[in-house]
Amino acid sequence: MEIIKVKEIENKRTFMESFNENMHENSLNKKVCIFGQGFVGLPLTLSFAFRGCTTIGVDVDNGLVQQINDGMTHHTEKFHDITIKEILQIELEEGRYICTTDGDAAVKNCNNIIVTVGIPIKKGKYIMNYLEDACRTIGRNLKKGDLVVIRSTVIPGTTEEFCKPILEQESGMKVGEEFYLAYASERIAEGLAFDEFANMPTIVGGISEESLRRAVDLLKVVCKAEVIVASNIRAVETSKVFENVQRDVNIAMSQEFARFTEALGIDIFEVVKLANTHKRVNLLTPGPGVGGYCIPNAYHYIAPKANEMGVSMDILKLSREKNELIPEFIVKKVRELLKEKGKELKQSKVAILGLAMKDYSNDDRISPPIDICKMLIAEGANVKAFDPVVPTNYDFKVHSQDEALVEADAVLVLAKQYEIDFEGFEHMSKILSKDAVCIDTKAVININKAEKYGIKVWKI
Repeated sequence: MEIIKVKEIENKRTFMESFNENMHENSLNKKVCIFGQGFVGLPLTLSFAFRGCTTIGVDVDNGLVQQINDGMTHHTEKFHDITIKEILQIELEEGRYICTTDGDAAVKNCNNIIVTVGIPIKKGKYIMNYLEDACRTIGRNLKKGDLVVIRSTVIPGTTEEFCKPILEQESGMKVGEEFYLAYASERIAEGLAFDEFANMPTIVGGISEESLRRAVDLLKVVCKAEVIVASNIRAVETSKVFENVQRDVNIAMSQEFARFTEALGIDIFEVVKLANTHKRVNLLTPGPGVGGYCIPNAYHYIAPKANEMGVSMDILKLSREKNELIPEFIVKKVRELLKEKGKELKQSKVAILGLAMKDYSNDDRISPPIDICKMLIAEGANVKAFDPVVPTNYDFKVHSQDEALVEADAVLVLAKQYEIDFEGFEHMSKILSKDAVCIDTKAVININKAEKYGIKVWKI
């Protein structure tokens, strides 16, 4: 594990340079381009850059590319005590990183190409267009000896059945002989990307022995933990989807546990904490729903292949269906609590604290808090939401916590952020509406203190 401390080196640039591999110009791993410069692609590209590689980030979003080249990013990642924004600015100035929409030129100028382009899910159906476009761009510009590594989360079989034919067709070359192809699963958690790219074991499968050897060598530039070689690509693709979908199932289970403990009159968060003292138990806690790009999509990556093979995935399907209903359950609970106070949800003001898909994140993709806001608005509520980290603009989003709370009849805690105050009950009681209620999905509200100031709290 890389354990150098920033405090030991005052100059951040000098600190970053200490990770530079100083690779020879002719090294096969010297030049890397990465398709997709989002939550995975940008920190991965920068991880190669500050280790001495010449890197090109490719993205189709002109605005994002311009923003990145200006040294700006809304991502909240850190490497030790250095922010991703600072790392980006250093690597831009050092000339080891540039972002572009010109994928053709990027591939022509690199001999290692990594794909982090996602497969979106819309209404339960997967969309391959973005991955296909990336593969066609890469394929028509491939050179003999180039390596392509797919790192997107995919439907098992995608690398060999979808990517490989496109790359061969567009390049006119034979994979495994004239160019090389591998799949390595992305296993990071947002907020920990730099650390986990380096210190989380990386799993890789190759289309041929040489493909595998080349991929392992490239991945070891960034990954300082074990690079685990699988017997085949499908095993790696499937393991990645299983890693995500098991959390979907566990969260669905935690929601049922929460309803049981509520009926029993005990605290689900305390019960989970007690159960997890067992060394072989790792229960998850309930929340406002399952968000982000990975976990909600995982079942939909498995389902098409399972249907094709005639394999039943009833437990996974049921878990996904139950988790999709959690935001609706939260809205129903708001309605019930307000009714107890003699208020109707329609025209009541509802304050939302936290819009991110998970705590301490700026990612609002497939975010349950966003879904809850939209459901409340559809029922006629006046929604005012505050999240100081999420950059997306919404009509219901406000600029301060007080602006959200003032005259609010209900307060919903849906995501934790460092800049949100969950303890100022005396102040809150002065600006909230009379008989205000609070739904705490994150176990951050001290119920006794809140109710001392007349704020009724319901914990999920």
